[in-house]
Amino acid sequence: MVNIQKAAVIGCGFVGSTIAYTLMQQGTFSELVLIDAVQAKGEGEAMDISHGIPFAHSMDIHAGTYEDIADASVVIITAGANQKPGETRLDLVQKNSRIMKGIIAEIKRVKCEGILMIVSNPVDILTEVALRESGFPKERVIGSGTVLDTARFKYLISQKLDVDSKNVHAFIAGEHGDSELAVWSCANVYGIPLDEFARIRGIGNLDRTKDEIYHAVRDSAYEIIERKGATYYGIGMAAARIAEAIVRDSHTVAPISVSLNGEYGLDGLCLSIPTVIGNKGAEQILEISLSEEEKKNLQKSADELKSVLAQIEL
Repeated sequence: MVNIQKAAVIGCGFVGSTIAYTLMQQGTFSELVLIDAVQAKGEGEAMDISHGIPFAHSMDIHAGTYEDIADASVVIITAGANQKPGETRLDLVQKNSRIMKGIIAEIKRVKCEGILMIVSNPVDILTEVALRESGFPKERVIGSGTVLDTARFKYLISQKLDVDSKNVHAFIAGEHGDSELAVWSCANVYGIPLDEFARIRGIGNLDRTKDEIYHAVRDSAYEIIERKGATYYGIGMAAARIAEAIVRDSHTVAPISVSLNGEYGLDGLCLSIPTVIGNKGAEQILEISLSEEEKKNLQKSADELKSVLAQIEL
């Protein structure tokens, strides 16, 4: 039986430990199990985070084994090789797909019935690997997708237009990576189309600004990795937000990586698309109107991912 107040994080590197820390701060769960290939690493992270509980929410955080996560409602997988400077997310696919298969085999062995959230990169590919290997219903296997990219997108738009980022409504779709696309046709500020809002604010040459924003979003991870070696704060908060939407059954809409079955004319892969998230996982994929250029870019993103899927053993 699933314990809705119990979650697990598999992989206690920078990303996994940051997700665990953020979940503790949010008070989303009452129990959190940390698993790492190096047992002592999981134990150390659990100890360190637990020492902050007097300043936050009461929570049982401990290192464990796969047997300890059989009843977890959400299993967050961050394990995998790190992205190195100059290395694309897709360069990671071969080695990380092997790691993912091993993890999924263990999750199946203990008969876990929770929702799998894949965060390891390349996330769209590994979400598809996890789905195929697990045999779980597609709504129970999701990826963090372009939720972080979307947060970056909103932030950069808000900086350019000098407005609160919470009033910016826009998203990134497609691959979480080099072929992702900015869905400008849906972008607005508090319901005001982006172009009109820019005009009201007296901001000109928006086309060039849009191009700058898109490239800054797409290249953010590379820029951060070049400077500090890894990205983890942003994705930690993004993954925790998805987990919160699941456990609180909030029906939040976010561009997570989901299995497509004819939506947008695509199938046979996982791609980041606006989706309603609740306690069943991916409750509904939203098929919204895109411009013709956006449709072409989404198809291009899908084609690139399919070419990668074809090169790995599934």
